[in-house]
Amino acid sequence: MKLIVVTIFLGFPFLSLVSQPTENKLKVLDRKTYELSIQKNPNKELINLEKKIPEILLDIKYATPDNFTKQVIYKEAKAFARKPVAEALRKANLEFLQLGYSIKIFDAYRPYRATVKFFEIVGDTRYVASPKTGSRHNKGCAIDLTLVDQKTKKELPMPTEYDSFRKEAWAESTVTDPEILKSRTILISTLKQYGFRVNKTEWWHYDFLECSGFEVLDIPFEELE
Repeated sequence: MKLIVVTIFLGFPFLSLVSQPTENKLKVLDRKTYELSIQKNPNKELINLEKKIPEILLDIKYATPDNFTKQVIYKEAKAFARKPVAEALRKANLEFLQLGYSIKIFDAYRPYRATVKFFEIVGDTRYVASPKTGSRHNKGCAIDLTLVDQKTKKELPMPTEYDSFRKEAWAESTVTDPEILKSRTILISTLKQYGFRVNKTEWWHYDFLECSGFEVLDIPFEELE
């Protein structure tokens, strides 16, 4: 199959392979191919989480310089996920609301181009996905989040800040503060009930396990709506 190389600019130049397999057989879909996939399987649709779950808060770090790259990666502060992921997250948030909490999202669906940029900066697959495989974020099947108090909207105490590379951020790291341990435990255990698994090195990162057949996508947020 002929290989087509497309150069994409999002505040930085790099190569992205769109709608074609890469040298490592990774297929990355652009908007047109994604829309065709939805016609065959409606569950593949990316859902705007702010519209699907009005109670959640957004703090999309990569739409600001307040992230580990110190660069603005996204043009818009939005969060999307595949339809089954969005529904599972809605159900989980209903349970959190009963406990007096609500979800705050830092990141959800992530265009493939951002994964390439992250790997260029970090190059450590414990913390960022390899461009050879892409990530569940690229498939719309992963959410970075925390909990806030439903009334005050203040974040619950957690072991570290978002996107920390410290060992304390690991999901099973020792926590001596009982309040922090409680917050982390509630977050992990509740999301587990709805099909999400915490990333072992990031307490905030949750993969939706029923993600079979969902492709890596490279569609900017502004092209989704």
